[in-house]
Amino acid sequence: MELPGSEDIAFFREHGYWISPVIVPSEVIDAAEHGMTRFYAGDHDHALPDVPATRGWQPADGDVLRKNDYSSLRVDELAALVRHPAIGATAAALSGAGGIRLWHDQLLFKPPGGSAQVGWHTDRQYWQSCTSDEMLTAWVGFHDVDEVNGAVAFMPGSHRWSVNGLDFFSQDAAGLEASIVAQGFDPAPVVPRMRRGQVSFHNCRTVHGSSPNLSTTPRRSIAIHLQPTTNRWRPGATHPNDTLVRHNPDPDYTDPAIQPLLWPR
Repeated sequence: MELPGSEDIAFFREHGYWISPVIVPSEVIDAAEHGMTRFYAGDHDHALPDVPATRGWQPADGDVLRKNDYSSLRVDELAALVRHPAIGATAAALSGAGGIRLWHDQLLFKPPGGSAQVGWHTDRQYWQSCTSDEMLTAWVGFHDVDEVNGAVAFMPGSHRWSVNGLDFFSQDAAGLEASIVAQGFDPAPVVPRMRRGQVSFHNCRTVHGSSPNLSTTPRRSIAIHLQPTTNRWRPGATHPNDTLVRHNPDPDYTDPAIQPLLWPR
């Protein structure tokens, strides 16, 4: 397993994101694609409680951006991708964490035709129940991605900003960028092209989003949200994870059933 070198780690910490070489084998992604098909068909290996946090996109929602959390806890092929050792080990090297746990995953399906995009946002804004500012996300496309089919875009250095008013679900990218400028920051997005098997990693405070899929086929991917093993629940805020993890008596973000240890293994 080839881990990030000192220059890669320096790039991640300076820019807030980093694109790996090909680190996920084709056969693992092949299996994950099959798992995605099974997930949408309701062919699950494991059940989760039927609560709002576990529902996500449903067929009745139509041809929109599909976002389904906790897919790797339900379908084994998706779990194999999420738990692939190169992902956890790379996340630990980039962040400097002594260990990496799953926070939660998001199975993502962006339909063709330009009907949906992901607004500029930070993951940290949605994770206020966490004590750690060094959580990060690994994003894995199931095929090559570029600016045509809606690759993830990053604003370099934005993990050092203090910016408000961003929104994952917003379809007004220009309005969000204007808001960022009004707050005194320079949104200069980069859109890395990625080959199948490459993985993007970004800090939880990095501003990112993605444009509509203008290709003729769906953009299929999974976002793997990760936490250092030192992360704990913080009083005064909540997250949907709190409805799934064990309590003792507070939400336990080390629950191995919901947030398994990914590195070291």
